Amino acid sequence: MALLRVEDLKTYFQTDAGLVKAVDGVSFTVNEQEIVGVVGESGCGKSVSWLSVMSLINPPGKIIGGKVLFEGKNLLEYARNSPEMRAVRGAKISMIFQEPMTTLNPVLTVGEQVSEMLRWHLKMNDREARERTFHLMNLVGIPDAKNRYDDYPHQFSGGMRQRMMIVMAMSCNPRLVIADEPTTALDVTTQAQLLELLNDMVKEFQSSLVLITHNLGIVARYAHRIYVMYAGRVVEEGKVEDIFERPQHPYTINLLKCIPRLDEEEGRELEPILGLPPNLINMPPTCAFLPRCKYRTKRCAEKAWPPLSPVGPGHYTRCFLHNHAESRVNVNG
Repeated sequence: MALLRVEDLKTYFQTDAGLVKAVDGVSFTVNEQEIVGVVGESGCGKSVSWLSVMSLINPPGKIIGGKVLFEGKNLLEYARNSPEMRAVRGAKISMIFQEPMTTLNPVLTVGEQVSEMLRWHLKMNDREARERTFHLMNLVGIPDAKNRYDDYPHQFSGGMRQRMMIVMAMSCNPRLVIADEPTTALDVTTQAQLLELLNDMVKEFQSSLVLITHNLGIVARYAHRIYVMYAGRVVEEGKVEDIFERPQHPYTINLLKCIPRLDEEEGRELEPILGLPPNLINMPPTCAFLPRCKYRTKRCAEKAWPPLSPVGPGHYTRCFLHNHAESRVNVNG
């Protein structure tokens, strides 16, 4: 059953250089207790899409079209700071941002920042909010929670700050958690610990999770379905096994060929994606990946970028060449 349905979302930024179509007709679905991965290069529209869902787009950005259907209501009908949107944001849909030091308030203790949410959304008194914060801090592995409650963000390490972000995100038992590059700038060991922790937390609270990342290894381990984005649009979507074993869009194929594999022969070089993403101000009418695509044909240069088309049960791609023999490769081993 669909918990969240995003339909034809468009978010543009008016700049001195022109209109940047950061998100241009994107659609997503997140089901109950499902983990969805959203992957793509930097600048492809991943974060902007989900900030739009949360109504957190600042000028010069503006959501100009689409629907965000959650619990039967279109969240885009609510003003950004309306009581209706505030009741959803943090309580029913929460977000873990990339950099906790730009999210946590440096002049408030970490415990007070969590307790404030509990008092606001769950109407707890001071004692109840404090006790629940202790409990959550213990759940995410923060030692000596009662004493660390009164510490400030700068007194925590990067990994501990990110654990507090998970505490804040899960504090009100949200139905949906959006994790935007939740392990950025952390070492590999800490990344693995935090991802396992986040996975365990959403299972315990029976929440759905959206993992926004450029790391395909993360979504391979945790996600049930994947959306691949390029130049402000979804170019492929499907179950994890379909995306990794039967990728249909050349961009997805190239992304997977950038990943080292343990079962590969020694000495094989990774294949980078040559070229640069398109300028979102002057988008071509044809496929945006055309200049970088080694499978391109004359038809690709003459026709408009095709819509998402089914290539299997629950598997869609935005490409004329989805039946190309070379695309049906097993890149997962």
